[in-house]
Amino acid sequence: MAAPRVLVSDKLSTAAIDIFKSRGVEVDFRPELGKDKEALAAVIGDYDGLAIRSATKVTPKILEKATRLKVVGRAGIGVDNVDLPAATAKGVIVMNTPFGNSITTAEHAIAMMFAVAREIPAADVSTQAGKWEKNRFMGVEITAKTLGLIGCGNIGSVVADRAIGLKMRVIAYDPFLSEERAATLGVEKVELDELFARADFISLHTPLMEKTKNIIDAEALKKVKKGVRIINCARGGLVDEKALREALDAGQVAGAAFDVFVEEPAEANPLFGHPAVVCTPHLGAATTEAQENVALQVAEQMSDYLIRGAISNAVNAPSITAEEAPRLKPFVALAERLGSFAGQLTDTAITAIRIEYEGEVAQMNTRALTSAAVTGLLRPLLADVNMVSAPVIARERGVAIEEVRREAAETFESVIRLTVTTDGWTRHVAGTVFADGKPRITDIKGIEIEAAFAPSMLYVTNNDKPGYIGALGATLGAAGCNIATFNLGRAAEGGEAIALVQIDGEISDKVVAEVAALEHVRQARALRF
Repeated sequence: MAAPRVLVSDKLSTAAIDIFKSRGVEVDFRPELGKDKEALAAVIGDYDGLAIRSATKVTPKILEKATRLKVVGRAGIGVDNVDLPAATAKGVIVMNTPFGNSITTAEHAIAMMFAVAREIPAADVSTQAGKWEKNRFMGVEITAKTLGLIGCGNIGSVVADRAIGLKMRVIAYDPFLSEERAATLGVEKVELDELFARADFISLHTPLMEKTKNIIDAEALKKVKKGVRIINCARGGLVDEKALREALDAGQVAGAAFDVFVEEPAEANPLFGHPAVVCTPHLGAATTEAQENVALQVAEQMSDYLIRGAISNAVNAPSITAEEAPRLKPFVALAERLGSFAGQLTDTAITAIRIEYEGEVAQMNTRALTSAAVTGLLRPLLADVNMVSAPVIARERGVAIEEVRREAAETFESVIRLTVTTDGWTRHVAGTVFADGKPRITDIKGIEIEAAFAPSMLYVTNNDKPGYIGALGATLGAAGCNIATFNLGRAAEGGEAIALVQIDGEISDKVVAEVAALEHVRQARALRF
């Protein structure tokens, strides 16, 4: 089996190149390609992985040419330069390194807070110009002041820790911050309007999304405490720059320190030139330690995925650790084939999917299994669906997905049961993985049956009547179909029965029609796995 190939199209530490090579990954280091879209598009089809920083733009056109691409690794937190919907639709996993530069960015935010509080940049320029304007630069202390954090995740929590060490009171607005986590961090969780009213300093640490775009706008600036100082080392676009300039000019805001801007490189900006504004050119992650950390981390993550199937810090797929990947693999196959089984029998719009995990499998990474099941279910209807895109596609179509876990399983050590609901009916199928590692169907519509999945199978439901099995066998024999296995189950004597027949070779539509025409047959379908 050929070794996977990775292209590094941005400037990354040479230590990252060494990691790829030591893990058995072929790597080409071509940082000049990051700013050359045409050249990148011309070669990307030769690679399984793409390692980038901020210079490379992974556009739909690039992805269209990336016929082998499995993973994009971003050395850093932001993935704004990757078209996530296009990557997801193509089944390309996009990873980032959310922890590699957390400390560096948090430290920069603290430094910016000091700089704007004590007017250090302006005082430096004045002093080096030979002036001695000691009375001009009257700053404020940060001790005992209230710092309001908008976002208290990886970086925000580090800022909180440092601020508390500086004897500040810290309040935080973050919808995902639990009361327990807030207590552990030593911060007070508040609503956004309360934060505006109380904070002497506001520091932003949230991603740029539709809900957070201009989270500090003209209306918000009317609500802030007069004399507040605002620090943004997160993302340009979180603050309405024009409205902030007006608030600075009016004295509502005493100062601002920005490392990020709506347009970058920022050659012009509404904030530039104001004496109470400190600006830096997106230096949040610009330390030797941070660049080394994110480069090493992205190389390790990409190598683990390409060699072992482990998924870490993916922004568009569930994580799978290197340790659980081998154990999870047969259950991923089971979930996908159960979904495929149900999908091939579904002709109307799906409204809901319920996936039940019983026994040992309930303790596994069920997010990955659910993605596999939904992929199998949708693939007969949407040929290009994959494990990365399937959950997104299901949500876009209004399909409700429910997961249920139960510690105990009644019949096997592990059972996955998939229930599909459409406008007209509800159907379920269940299966397990035997000791040989092969997935099997164990239950269809409440009828017990044991059958291995095979490339070509015939699914027949019928009334349990004497002579039917012989007629089915004779019909298949007359059509030249060689039966590999014949698996039967029934609800009760004389009730509904099921036959799953493994056939060598393809099953023609003509054969399916002949079987469907047999007496007592309710339904006949050819299935392919």
